[in-house]
Amino acid sequence: MKDLYSVIKNLMRTEKSTHLQPLNKYLFKVDTDATKIEIKKAVETVYKVKVDSVNTVNMPGKLKRVRYKAGYTSDWKKAIVTLKAGSKIDMTA
Repeated sequence: MKDLYSVIKNLMRTEKSTHLQPLNKYLFKVDTDATKIEIKKAVETVYKVKVDSVNTVNMPGKLKRVRYKAGYTSDWKKAIVTLKAGSKIDMTA
């Protein structure tokens, strides 16, 4: 089992994530090898909340060009975590 603090990379603050907050859903950038169970345990431990469900999406890297060379950014994994009613993550910090 992985270290719980290495599973979650960061809490994403995007326009989409702010629209999901009233629905008690939060977006996280997570380790590409992390499972839904590991993500659930990590969020519950780090943020001290109760998680209802976890959905994950593997995001492919984007094509980027620098002068005449083309390359790709790294692939990454996004987790959409739904919290139970009454739980909330403080995003002021």
